Amino acid sequence: MATDPFPDLTDEQLAGRLSERKDLPRHVAIIMDGNGRWARRRHLPRAAGHRAGRHAVRAAVRVCVRLGIQVLTLYTFSRENFRRPPAEVQALWNFLEEALLEEQAELAEHGVCLRVSGDRDLLPERARTILAEAESALAGGRGLILNLALAYGGRQEILRAVRHVVQRVAAGELRVDELDEESLRQGFYHPELPDPDLVIRTSGECRLSNFLIWQAAYAELLISPVLWPDFRERELLLALAEYLDRERRYGGLSPADAATEPRPGAAAGAGDRWKRLLGNRS
Repeated sequence: MATDPFPDLTDEQLAGRLSERKDLPRHVAIIMDGNGRWARRRHLPRAAGHRAGRHAVRAAVRVCVRLGIQVLTLYTFSRENFRRPPAEVQALWNFLEEALLEEQAELAEHGVCLRVSGDRDLLPERARTILAEAESALAGGRGLILNLALAYGGRQEILRAVRHVVQRVAAGELRVDELDEESLRQGFYHPELPDPDLVIRTSGECRLSNFLIWQAAYAELLISPVLWPDFRERELLLALAEYLDRERRYGGLSPADAATEPRPGAAAGAGDRWKRLLGNRS
């Protein structure tokens, strides 16, 4: 996404073109990275970058609502983020509480339903209370599911699921030989949500950082060089356009590649040719 492949289209025109597609991702997940660097480049405190990132969140929600995407998961606060300076951590909770209170009316207007993935017990009491109230107020939403990953860690979620399975086995509800991916999945925070089709990370970093590491096994990964506070409607629309230009194979062959494969009866003669080619290389 270094250059805009649609320079002649406005955001609304590009959104209209994308909305006609039937293969948009059902679930988009975003690692919102770069707030601190955004603030540092402007000689501002890190807290200013977190506050500016709220505009990008609003933009992402509006695009997903506009295009009818089912789920938007935002990596809002990781388990590892607790290692940051206490003042910064407290500022993040303050911004979260402020945003939930001030954005709730618009979210409700667009039929957004709020979910939370993560260990709520690690959150401050006030944040837990405001989250619960927002979830209750938005529970009737039938549009976009906004899933906030808070105090979240992918490894910890898998461990949580393993403990869930062990408890079921101990209780006689499940035999060990019945264990499969679906029974393990039931221990996730929200097993009913589809796996992400597209995972976006902003700021140019190329890692998952313990985010949805089970669910993202077959997700398309897109790394954007744009820092999160500058990631607006245009950047998400371009990311979705790039996603639509990719071919998802899930370990199989594309139709074009499958068409070029030799017929089963032709494989015997091909074996001798491969032996001669490999022999010539030795």
